[in-house]
Amino acid sequence: QVQLVESGGGLVQAGGSLRLSCAASGRTFSRYVMGWFRQAPGKEREFVAAINWAVGNTYYADSVKGRFTISRDYAKNTVYLQMNSLKPEDTAVYYCAVRAYSGSYYRPMDYDYWGQGTQVTVSS
Repeated sequence: QVQLVESGGGLVQAGGSLRLSCAASGRTFSRYVMGWFRQAPGKEREFVAAINWAVGNTYYADSVKGRFTISRDYAKNTVYLQMNSLKPEDTAVYYCAVRAYSGSYYRPMDYDYWGQGTQVTVSS
């Protein structure tokens, strides 16, 4: 099993920044992807960003490209999501997830482990 713990959410004004962290523990996989998703009230969970843990390739949703940056720290077994130029439409619960096997990087159904989520609220 893999345990994921997110932190770093909060309330910020539009144009501001936040950095989310996701610490992973438990079973490790030789090739896996770590992703960030978000879910706003009344909406489906959507892909935000992902990183291939082994080689560092990154992937972003068009809505956050150029504003958000995903990165990883091997030593801390942690993935980060730096969010800049935040907009009110970025308000959501943000989830960290691990895709342990093959699949897409943008479909929630392809991810095997999930964190509990952290709330991000952007005021206008």
